[in-house]
Amino acid sequence: MTTKEIEKLTEEQRKLQVTGGSTFILSLPKDWATKNELKRGSSMIVREEDDGSLSISPSSFHQRGKPDEAFIKVAQNDNPDAIMRTAISAYINGYNVIHIRAQNQKVLSSKLRNHLKTFARNYLVGTEIVTDTATNLTLQVLLNYPELTIRTALSRMAIIASSMHKEAIQSLMNLDHSNAKAVIETDREVNRFGLYIVRLLKIAVTNQRVVKDIGLSSQIDCLGYRLIAKSVERSADHATKIAENTLLLKETVNEELLSKIAQLSELANTMFEDAMAALFKHDFNQAEAVIEKIEQVQQLEKEAVLQAQNIKIEEVVNLRLLIESVRRTAEYACDISEVVLNLNVVSVLS
Repeated sequence: MTTKEIEKLTEEQRKLQVTGGSTFILSLPKDWATKNELKRGSSMIVREEDDGSLSISPSSFHQRGKPDEAFIKVAQNDNPDAIMRTAISAYINGYNVIHIRAQNQKVLSSKLRNHLKTFARNYLVGTEIVTDTATNLTLQVLLNYPELTIRTALSRMAIIASSMHKEAIQSLMNLDHSNAKAVIETDREVNRFGLYIVRLLKIAVTNQRVVKDIGLSSQIDCLGYRLIAKSVERSADHATKIAENTLLLKETVNEELLSKIAQLSELANTMFEDAMAALFKHDFNQAEAVIEKIEQVQQLEKEAVLQAQNIKIEEVVNLRLLIESVRRTAEYACDISEVVLNLNVVSVLS
């Protein structure tokens, strides 16, 4: 069936009528009214959308709603990580109360409860533990949308990711293993904001009424912001990889190579910060300028790789991977910038 044929089945043109000299009336399709069990006197909700169109729905649609509570039943042999993944899925799908209960009147082990509580505190933004008993652990999301919007959460993610990159490179310069370990620990902060953003975007995709509450102008923007959040998360992952490869180095790297890596890092992280600034300023031209710098990144990477050939063979692999992670940061900056172009192309079209 073609797109036009589908449209014919779901759309039809109806003429506006006037009654009493001042009241406009539009009849509803009988099949639709019958399917939704509507009759004379049924209550309807009419809402004007941002684009000027009207949406019409039975009041019963809004009364049904989606269940606010999720129940996860746990057997004694269930994998704690599997339980955790189920809780994450419930969280990002918009459930505000998550009950984790033992099956068959058994108990949740203290080890499992501690594992889940630590996970909730570290990864689920706005979540509190409201019940903690031997048979039931209840998590509740208490944060309202306007308290932490998409823009605010994404800004915090980006600031942390950029700081992680700088700290990871500084750890390399000084061969500071303690600082490198701190960078790795910080990655969970980025991940927790990432999960929160996915939660908000999934809610917005299914409910237009919350779009403005979470700081977006249209549902159309949701996909773009999801891609950007993922790129920020990946940038933080590569900062973590820089730190991990630094931990594997036994000797300080020579100054020539460090200088090349520092130049590459400065350019890559500046591109990342500029891409995020372009997003928040809705600046098409700044995003384009970021993308145009990728050739400089590729040239600096080649120079750094050539310098790395003079390093001891056992260190070369770690350094090559480290250099690759710096380059990948620049590439993710370009990915973010491409989304910014898509979101703001109207501003440059005549």
